[in-house]
Amino acid sequence: MQFPLLETERLNLVEVDQRYTDSFFQIMSNPTVTKYYGMDSLENQQQAKNIIHSFKRTYESNRGIRWGIVLKESGELIGTLGLNNLNKHSKRAEIGYELNPAFWGRGMTSEAVREVLKYSFEELDLFRMGAVTFPENIASINLLKKHGFIKEGRLRGYLYQGQQSHDAILFSLLKTEWQR
Repeated sequence: MQFPLLETERLNLVEVDQRYTDSFFQIMSNPTVTKYYGMDSLENQQQAKNIIHSFKRTYESNRGIRWGIVLKESGELIGTLGLNNLNKHSKRAEIGYELNPAFWGRGMTSEAVREVLKYSFEELDLFRMGAVTFPENIASINLLKKHGFIKEGRLRGYLYQGQQSHDAILFSLLKTEWQR
């Protein structure tokens, strides 16, 4: 089963493998990145290696796909995004992403999300895309709304991070809405 490589104007969306361990660790050990991520910052390279290995296992078991967001011009990994809780039979998944703060505000995540939505609805023939975010994560909420996601409600105590439970906001986008 060949990993789906995607491309946008500025980005290559690639399989995250061990060659990206250092970049992935730098991103995921940054508390600014993980503040609203739903997991604590990474503390060592081994944790990054383990997560990258889990991306491969998740893909091979058809439970998700995680792409590395790589700049075309430099080959630098600047973040990841992917489909979590992928269920092809039920035609649904949840999208999630993170980006190196040095690249925030440049439309990189939006560009990558647009391509993954296209792949998800056209190639995988999914019907529903969900997204879960912290209520305080205004940038993520705005990105989701920009792409047509609709707020469905609040999930009380849904995320556990920093040794406490946090509420989350659930968004969704249906294929029929995306096609408009």
